[in-house]
Amino acid sequence: MIRPARTSDAAGIAAIWNPIIRDTSITFTTTLKTPEALAVQIADTPVWVAEEAGALLGFITWGPFRGGPGYAATAEHSIHIAAGARGRGIGRALMARAEAEARRTGIDVLIAGLSGENETGIAFHTACGFQKVGHLPGVGQKFGRKHDLVFMQKTL
Repeated sequence: MIRPARTSDAAGIAAIWNPIIRDTSITFTTTLKTPEALAVQIADTPVWVAEEAGALLGFITWGPFRGGPGYAATAEHSIHIAAGARGRGIGRALMARAEAEARRTGIDVLIAGLSGENETGIAFHTACGFQKVGHLPGVGQKFGRKHDLVFMQKTL
């Protein structure tokens, strides 16, 4: 089931997101997510979750790409699937819901910022109709190394 996140989902979202932050270069942040901060995010921004038998399997969220009114119809998203739930179509279902909800609220462009090492994420976004529109070499840093940032875009 795909549904809007509730603040009570914050700990489950943190349980999915924090191993990705801690253990991978999929995201360049090193600051772990707290349930308290995620509860605020859930209250303030769109967050949707995939749930099965009471367990969270993944989530997607989006917000402004850049500040200012000229970017009001463009959003950047983050999508993460729990390790044991990947490859089951959950990401596609979350993306489809996010696209519909974003479109409904006046968003007509979604942006993904991906680590150049995240071949799975790049392939996923390509399969969802995103196109690579930018490549910034060495702008991210994590694990004592520099990482490329790939921008992908989809017009809704």
